[in-house]
Amino acid sequence: MYCSAHIEDVGAERERLILQHLPQVRLIARRIHERLPASVSLDDLVSAGILGLIAAIDNFDPSQNVQLRTYAEHKIRGAILDSLRDLDWAPREKRRKARRIETAITAVEQRMGRTAAEEEIAEELGIGIEEYQAWLAEVQGLTLSGFDYNPEMENGRSVLDEVADDEEHWPSSLFESAELERILAEAIERMPTVEREVLSLYYKEELTLREIAQVMNVHLSRVSQLKSQAILRLRAFMQKRWPNRRGR
Repeated sequence: MYCSAHIEDVGAERERLILQHLPQVRLIARRIHERLPASVSLDDLVSAGILGLIAAIDNFDPSQNVQLRTYAEHKIRGAILDSLRDLDWAPREKRRKARRIETAITAVEQRMGRTAAEEEIAEELGIGIEEYQAWLAEVQGLTLSGFDYNPEMENGRSVLDEVADDEEHWPSSLFESAELERILAEAIERMPTVEREVLSLYYKEELTLREIAQVMNVHLSRVSQLKSQAILRLRAFMQKRWPNRRGR
């Protein structure tokens, strides 16, 4: 009798947590969906996110001193990104353009010894500034969760995936995380102020691109361009400063 009641209690608590965190799933799914082609279904992203949420609740360990909301966000986002990788939704041409932009940023900054301006990146690519900005608009979907997913990297993994969940408290992993944070902070500090502001409003304040456009009093398309360029600039910097990844 006790065991049956206990199982029922556990099941009820599990269901309560799932319902409590469903808005978190929808929020993450919407934020990812707004940067994807219209052909990608929001409902599909939500469904994938719910699976990630359930996995987070079933595997959550309070003794690790991590809040369930934080752990769930990681799992939800990961499940959605995994579903997109399976779809292979991103056209190869867009991936090629994103890689070319990163390469151009790296080349200009190595040559000039400073942060590359938009005009310099466009010149390095051999295209005009308007065409370059159009490229940025095209590749925005490839910056799904900022630095979480780079389709050009092996298995779609990112730098942030390199420390496995069950190794996160190893001394070597803690050192890696601290070093990664330091390098990311350095990269962000080197960015043009306007790009830093866009990233801060998007990731820290959790505003949508449309809300950021209103705050900054610029066109929505310009915010999208600035965010794409900021993420690609981060990736280019990290490829140079964080080249040796475990397991490579």
